[in-house]
Amino acid sequence: MTAQGATSGVSSTAAAPQARAAGGLTHAEVTALQARHGRNVIARGNRHLWWSTVRDALTEPMFLLLLCASGLYGLIGDMREASTLLALVVAVLALTIVQSHRTASVLEALRDLSAPRAQVLRDGKREWVSAAELVPGDTVFIEEGAKVPADGAVTEAHELSVDESLLTGESVAVVKFAGSAGEAAAEPSRSRLFSGSMVVRGQGRMCVTATGAQTDLGRLGTRLAEVSEPPSPLQAEMRRFVRRFATLAVIICVLLVFAYRWRTGGWIPGLLAGITLAMGILPEELPVIFTVFMALGARRIAREGVLTRRLSAIQTLGQTSVLCVDKTGTLTQNRMSVRVLYARGEEQWLKDGAVEIGPQFHELLEYLVLASEIEPLDPMERAFHETGRSCLAGTDRLHDQWSLVQEYALTPELPAMSHGWESPELDHRPVACKGAPEAICSLCHLEPRTARALMERATHMAEGGLRVLGVARARHGGEAWPERQHDFEFSLVGLVGLHDPVRPEVAGAVAELKTAGVRAVMITGDYPSTARAVAAEVGIDSARVVTGADLAVMDDAALQRVIVDASVFARVRPEQKLRLIDAFRHAGEVVAMTGDGVNDAPALKAAHIGIAMGTRGAEVAREVASLVLLRDELTPIVSALRLGRRIYDNLKLAVAYTIAVHIPMIAAATIPVLAGWPLMLAPVHIVFLEMIITPVCSIVFENERESRSLMRDPPRRIGERLMSNRTLGLSIALGCVAALIVVGVYASLLANAFDPLDARTAAFLLLVACNVGLMFAVRALPHRPARRRTRETNLYGWAVVMLTTLASGVLMMWPALARLFRLRPVLAAWM
Repeated sequence: MTAQGATSGVSSTAAAPQARAAGGLTHAEVTALQARHGRNVIARGNRHLWWSTVRDALTEPMFLLLLCASGLYGLIGDMREASTLLALVVAVLALTIVQSHRTASVLEALRDLSAPRAQVLRDGKREWVSAAELVPGDTVFIEEGAKVPADGAVTEAHELSVDESLLTGESVAVVKFAGSAGEAAAEPSRSRLFSGSMVVRGQGRMCVTATGAQTDLGRLGTRLAEVSEPPSPLQAEMRRFVRRFATLAVIICVLLVFAYRWRTGGWIPGLLAGITLAMGILPEELPVIFTVFMALGARRIAREGVLTRRLSAIQTLGQTSVLCVDKTGTLTQNRMSVRVLYARGEEQWLKDGAVEIGPQFHELLEYLVLASEIEPLDPMERAFHETGRSCLAGTDRLHDQWSLVQEYALTPELPAMSHGWESPELDHRPVACKGAPEAICSLCHLEPRTARALMERATHMAEGGLRVLGVARARHGGEAWPERQHDFEFSLVGLVGLHDPVRPEVAGAVAELKTAGVRAVMITGDYPSTARAVAAEVGIDSARVVTGADLAVMDDAALQRVIVDASVFARVRPEQKLRLIDAFRHAGEVVAMTGDGVNDAPALKAAHIGIAMGTRGAEVAREVASLVLLRDELTPIVSALRLGRRIYDNLKLAVAYTIAVHIPMIAAATIPVLAGWPLMLAPVHIVFLEMIITPVCSIVFENERESRSLMRDPPRRIGERLMSNRTLGLSIALGCVAALIVVGVYASLLANAFDPLDARTAAFLLLVACNVGLMFAVRALPHRPARRRTRETNLYGWAVVMLTTLASGVLMMWPALARLFRLRPVLAAWM
C-alpha cells in the first residue's frame, strides 16, 4: 500500500515556513544553507582545553613538589639543578597534555559515533544524515523514541506526542498537530517541535525552521553535553588508595627531614630529601593510568561494534552475571516474513517469493495491510505491506486512494491497534484491527468454544517458532468516532504467522556466556510457545516459561523464587521488564539488559549495564543506556564482556606494577639518609623514573593479551577490591626484592671505597633496569587462580626495553646530560 491521503484529526500537510518542494531540499541547496547557518550543534561548555589540562596538572601534588624542589635548589645557589627541574616540569606537562589529548580524542570520536541521526527527504529520497547536518527547510521524519533534532513546524502527524520537559519542566507529554489542524490554529505551539524534546508516541514529519544556536534550546543556553557523573566505585577506590599513600608520604617525609637535621644539622638538604621521598611514595600515575585504560578500552570495544556512552560501564562488564535480551533482532535476524495465513478454518503456508494464495485469504491480507502503518519502519509492518502488494496484485483489495481518518494505538492493557478509513465510494467507514490473538478474541466477543479453538490454533502456530497476530474488521456508520476499540462490533478475519529466523551465531554466543558464568535470560512480548521454541534453538534454558500474566499475580517474594530457575519470560509488558530487572538486582546479580524502545528506557536505566540497539533503537533508549550496539546482534555483547574482563585484569596488573616500582624508589630515598650515606636519589631521578612508569603502564599493560581462561572464570564478585591482599603482598614482595638489590649494590660500592658519584650512577642504572624487570615479573603474577601470562608475547614490552636502554645510553654517553642528573658519564669513566 502506498501513502494514502490523510484528513484532519489524523494527519495533514501544510505549507510550513521555509518548506520546499515535495521532494525536499536538493544537495546543492543544503550546501548553501549550511554555509549560511552553520552546523546544527550547540557548543559544549565543558570542552576540555589544553590550558585547563595545564592548570589541573600544576595543582597536582607531584608538580607542586617539583616546583618546591626547584625553589630550594635556587635558594642554595644550585641553579643548574633548579633549571633542570623546571625543564622537567615543562617536559612532564607536555607529556600530560599529549596523553590528555590522546584520551580526549578517543572520547570525542566515541561521542561522534553516538551523535543523533535524522531521516530527511532530499532530492526526492529518504536518507539518514547526522543531525548536525540539518538546515532550515529540511523535511525530517520523526517517530516514537526519537529525539527532535532541531526546531520545526509539524507538517504531518500521526498520534504524535512529545515530551518537552527538557525545556518546560513539565513531564506530561504534549500532543502535536499539523499546522492546518484546528487545535494547532488555536494554540500555535501545538504545531511546533523543539530541539531536544523526545517523541514518546506516534510519528510524523516536520519542516526545520531553526538549527543550532538559533533554536529555543540554543537561545536559552542549555548545553547538551554529557552530564558529569559521580566517581565510579573503582575511581573512588583509586582515589582512596592515592590519599592513603599521600598521608603516609607526609608522615614519613616529616620524619625523614628531622632525621636528616639530627644527623647533619642542615634543613634544606633534609627538605630536598623529604621531597624526593614524597615524590617516590606518591603513586600519581594511578589516576592517569585509570583514565587512559578506560578511554582506550572504550575504543577497543567500539571496534567490536559496541559504543561506550559511560566509561564506568567498562568496569562493570567483568561482573555481569545475568544478561537479559529481547528475542526480536537480538536473537533473531529481525527479517520478518509472513509464513502462515489462517482464515475460514483453512491454513496456507507461504514460501519465499510466493504470490499465489487462495481467495479465502484475500480479505485477511486486505485488512492486515489496512491495520498497518502507512509508511512503516518496523520490519513486521513492512512484511505485511510486501506480502499484501505481492499476493493481492491485480485484485481490488489494495486501497491506495482510501484516507486514514482515525487511529487507535496499541496499549499495554489492550495489545491491539485499529485504523479507521474513509472512501467516497462507500456508505460506511471500514475499521481494520490487528493484535495479539487473545486481544482479538476479546474485541470480537467470541464464544468461549470459538475463542478456545482459535487460541489452540495460535498456540500450535507459535510452537513452530512463529509470531502470531489476529486480524479483525468492523464497520462504522456514524460521524463521531468512539473513544475505545471495544465500542466497535468487530468480527474475526483470521490469524497470521510471521517467521523471523534465528541468527546463526547466537547459539555459540549463548554457549560462551554460559561457560563464562553469565546467565542469558530472554524477556519478550511474544507468544510463550514462540519464545520457548527460539530459546531451545539458541541454547537458553526453556524448561520453564513465565508469562506477563503470571508476573502480574506474583508478589516480590514469589518472583524471587521464580527467577532462580526461569530464564524465559514471554508476553511481558514494558513495566514488567523493570520489575524483572529490579528482582535480579535484589537477588545479588549484576544485570545487563538490551532494549530498543521508549518503554524500555526505565529498565535500561535500572540495569547495571543498559545496552541500547543502535540500528533500530529509539533515541531515548540510547540516551539512558551505558552501551550502544552498532550492530543489533548478541555477539558484540559477548565481545564487550570479554574485553571488559581483559581491561579490568590489565588494570590490576598496571596497579600492581606501579606499587612494585615505587618500593625501590622509597628505599633508595630513605635508607641512605637513615644510614648516613650520601644521598642516592634526587628529585630529577624520580621524575625520570616517573616518566618511564606511566608510559609503561599505559602502553604495555593496556595492550596485554587476555589469558586463555578469561571466559572460563566466573564473573567478578560484587565489592571485590581492585587489589586483593594476596596480589598486593606479591607486588610489595617483588618491589622489596628490587629494593634490596639496588640498595645492596649501592651500599656495597660505598663500603668498597667507590666514589659516591660512581656508586650513584651504578645504583641508578640498576634501578632503571629493575623497573623494566619488574614489568616482566608483574606479568607473571597469578592475579587469578591458575592464570599466568608468561607464555604470552607482548611486543610492546620489548619495545619498552629497547627505548629504555636507548634513553639510558643517551643519558650516560652525553656528558652534559649526565652531569644534569648528577651521574658519571661513561666516557669520563673510561678516560
